[in-house]
Amino acid sequence: MVNRFVLNAISYHGKGAIKEIPGLVAAKGYKKAFIASDPDLVKFNVTKKVTDLLDEAGMAYEIYSDIKPNPTIENVQSGVEAYKKSGADYMITIGGGSSMDTGKAIGIIINNPEFADVRSLEGVAPTKNRTVFTIAVPTTAGTAAEATINYVITDVERKRKFVCVDTNDIPDIAIVDPDMMSTMPKGLTASTGMDALTHAIEGYTTKAAWALADCLNLEAIRLISKSLRGAVNNEDDGREGMALGQFVTGMAFSNVGLGIAHSMAHTLGAVYDTPHGVACAMMLPIVMEFNQEYTGEKFKAIAEAMGVDTTGMDQAAYRKAAIDAVRQLSVDVGIPTKLPAMKEEDLDFLAQSAAADACAPGNPREATVEDFKALFRQLM
Repeated sequence: MVNRFVLNAISYHGKGAIKEIPGLVAAKGYKKAFIASDPDLVKFNVTKKVTDLLDEAGMAYEIYSDIKPNPTIENVQSGVEAYKKSGADYMITIGGGSSMDTGKAIGIIINNPEFADVRSLEGVAPTKNRTVFTIAVPTTAGTAAEATINYVITDVERKRKFVCVDTNDIPDIAIVDPDMMSTMPKGLTASTGMDALTHAIEGYTTKAAWALADCLNLEAIRLISKSLRGAVNNEDDGREGMALGQFVTGMAFSNVGLGIAHSMAHTLGAVYDTPHGVACAMMLPIVMEFNQEYTGEKFKAIAEAMGVDTTGMDQAAYRKAAIDAVRQLSVDVGIPTKLPAMKEEDLDFLAQSAAADACAPGNPREATVEDFKALFRQLM
């Protein structure tokens, strides 16, 4: 079997990494940036940390911030029009998954106009051209969209999210600067961090998992488990550990896929506008319990990466220990365990949507519509 692995051409890591941007742009000869960033980051001057550097270097840019937390088809369409009018010749995405996913879709459509119908990008779209040159600057330690070939768009009309997988959409350069994450509130730090842990655990146990991805995902589990509580308290070590951990799993899961915790989280986000990281955190231990008999000895490695001493434990015990460690971390950082908005009459639509999600086939255990209903019901 041949395994493919797609990575950024270049990535920069560490405090102050954003200072590399003007030099990188000058070396490439680009003239004007189209900056995709969400409105709160613009409002609270997080985006300004990058634009100040461009201003000092005398570099032109235009900001596009018509982006929702769960970015929509309309956000992408209006972004494409804004890019065309801007005269920009490259892109900088600043934010979490919402900004970077929107930017990916915009960039792909600009260079592949035959995919102007955003829905046509669902699944593995046969685009021919790379996205516009993109520098991605994450402000959350969770989605790792700066390192992946995936993006997710919400179809408001149909009340669903759809996943797009395209090797042409990965940003050319990732700038992973923990200083850009220091203003994240506790709740967002917690939810995006649990999203990253979900990436690592699902990527480690997915059907397509293999050695290169496994070593990255295990290290990500270790880093995230060690760092998330400190990051929520805005400690420097915690921020730095999460910035690295979420990127490490991003490199891995982008290439091996995910599972039904993400399928179900996408559905909860589309129907109830549940923040993606919160939905992932609620679903992860539930899905781990569902999958445990199909994971061999992998839960032992997960438990150990999360700091559990598994000495003397049998298979049932270390599987439970891994699930308990995930559940405890989620509770410790303030993630709810129930979703009051969920209604019994919604379960059929939720289950059908999750079953149709692009992440579902990667799950180690096949889930029926009835299985999905039972899993969702545990949030009620």
